[in-house]
Amino acid sequence: METITIVGGGFAGVEAAWACAQRGAKVRLYEMRPKRQTPVHRTADLAELVCSNSFKSTLLTNASGVLKEEMRRLGSLILPIAQRHAVPAGEALAVDRERFAGEVTSVIESHPNITVIREEVTQLPEARPLIIATGPLTSDALAQELRRLTDNIALSFYDAVAPTVLGESLDTSRLFRASRRGRGPRQEEAGAADKGGGLEIDTESALEARGMASALTISADYLNCPLTKEEYMAFWEALCHAELAPLHDFEQTEPAEKMVFFEMCVPIEELARRGPRTLLYGPMKPIGLIDPRTGKRPYAVVQLRQENREGTLWGLVGFQTRLKWSEQKRVFRMIPALENAEFVRYGVMHRNTYVNAPLVLTAHCELKKHPGIFLAGQITGVEGYLESAAIGMIAGINALRWLKGLSPTVPPKVTVLGALCHYLVEADPKHFAPMNANWGLVPELQGLTVRDKREKARLKAERALEAMSGFVKQLEAE
Repeated sequence: METITIVGGGFAGVEAAWACAQRGAKVRLYEMRPKRQTPVHRTADLAELVCSNSFKSTLLTNASGVLKEEMRRLGSLILPIAQRHAVPAGEALAVDRERFAGEVTSVIESHPNITVIREEVTQLPEARPLIIATGPLTSDALAQELRRLTDNIALSFYDAVAPTVLGESLDTSRLFRASRRGRGPRQEEAGAADKGGGLEIDTESALEARGMASALTISADYLNCPLTKEEYMAFWEALCHAELAPLHDFEQTEPAEKMVFFEMCVPIEELARRGPRTLLYGPMKPIGLIDPRTGKRPYAVVQLRQENREGTLWGLVGFQTRLKWSEQKRVFRMIPALENAEFVRYGVMHRNTYVNAPLVLTAHCELKKHPGIFLAGQITGVEGYLESAAIGMIAGINALRWLKGLSPTVPPKVTVLGALCHYLVEADPKHFAPMNANWGLVPELQGLTVRDKREKARLKAERALEAMSGFVKQLEAE
């Protein structure tokens, strides 16, 4: 059998490679790091997470949770690894970034059917089938090749990353532990006592990690920083007037006033400028949280999510930003409990690139005008790690089918993955924008009137998983 060539070792690239290799195909996987780094990656690992360590909900009443289960049934590489390196995150699946990417890299590099080539691809290989999975930070040279293939039909939007702080630098007396609305397997009763009014510190771990980091012993999945109205208004005022970091040269393709933000990753300072109460309905909403020390709901809350298994690193949930680093330290330290926070990773903003999929792609991820060339991941117009990986699986499956002379295929539209594939080609090209997995993409139940949202989601999930099981059986039979 001939070889399948894949360019890009992110989530989409490794899932595409795995889908092909596990089905017997030989794969050449090109990854330019570490010879050439991107503005946001820090390691040479494949599938490195940079925006968040969360793969979102695991609940089967949530479209993201159903997508995970569909991917498992389809033979996902990343989900079993993610489960092995999971950290507490309530109903979400979040992972220890370094351990997760390290194992993905090891598994891919040791697969007998996969050859990893560490070099930048500046011109597209002639070999077919070819999968382009270079992600939202496609290099300039390859982006030009992509524009040529798509008749210059390429778009861009702006994405931002939230900062991470060192756990031992937090003022634990100003925090309480809780998951919103009491969700999460480690949620304590709302009135559970905190020793000394704060969080317990695992002193043994702290001694073992002397000079590095102490571990917070948690019994719920998020750390919560409550703010009074006065504290919130002072923070909001400072945030609105804080100085932004200039864009990198590679991002200055259009005037700043014409930037297009994907709504799920709007920088927090941009949200703040929309009005003094906008953050109270977004990343700082207090709904579902009770401060056990007052017995009341705070005026505003900043949530911190565990970034590694040891609990030494914590990310500011929803605080994607493009503020200058000095401004991030000044403004975010106005948050109670973060007064002396040590930032181990500052928020950054970068330009993402994706094609106008309805004009250039088929539902099975192949370029309409270039048979044998497939796109995978965020470059297709899906948004999120999980969605990118899922589309990588579809591209890999169909590249292999192309090689075998079989007809292309996608899961039924009633599945979450199938609905995503169809969205890419059925959306209005005049207003095409990146999309996460959500129930709005999935067709309504036929012949049933169900008013309860949770029950409707449950029925959609059952239908989706049954359809995915049938799809998997079909693939195995061919």
